[in-house]
Amino acid sequence: MKLNEMTSSGNKTAFRKGRGAATGNGKTAGRGHKGQKARSGGGVRPGFEGGQMPLYRRLPKRGFNNKRFAPAYIEVNVSDLEKLDNGATVDAKALAEAGIITLPKINDGVKILGNGDLTKKLDVKAAKFTASAKEKIEKAGGSVQEV
Repeated sequence: MKLNEMTSSGNKTAFRKGRGAATGNGKTAGRGHKGQKARSGGGVRPGFEGGQMPLYRRLPKRGFNNKRFAPAYIEVNVSDLEKLDNGATVDAKALAEAGIITLPKINDGVKILGNGDLTKKLDVKAAKFTASAKEKIEKAGGSVQEV
């Protein structure tokens, strides 16, 4: 295929139903003859199984899921902190300015994970730290502060 042979699929005109027999989609306009789906406002709701007990009611609802209530942290690896200047104070704002995170989505704070290596001395302020992340930051001569 060449560049001049390509066609756009975004310029297709809307198909007008029910505009006479000559259009090939007149009279019933693709709805067939009679029945619930042929009527105005007809059809069934999502999940309806013709009166049979629907799947979402047949399955048991048990237990508790913490997903709705669990804190949502933005996760940043120690290797990402390597992009920052030596001796810098690292917080959510500094991470956003460096392009490591996006500011509107801070959620419940920033969590520093221990993946990668760190050679720079940084003063890191975050909501949570993993044990390995704390160890690597302090080993590089930096300090850790939970905000």
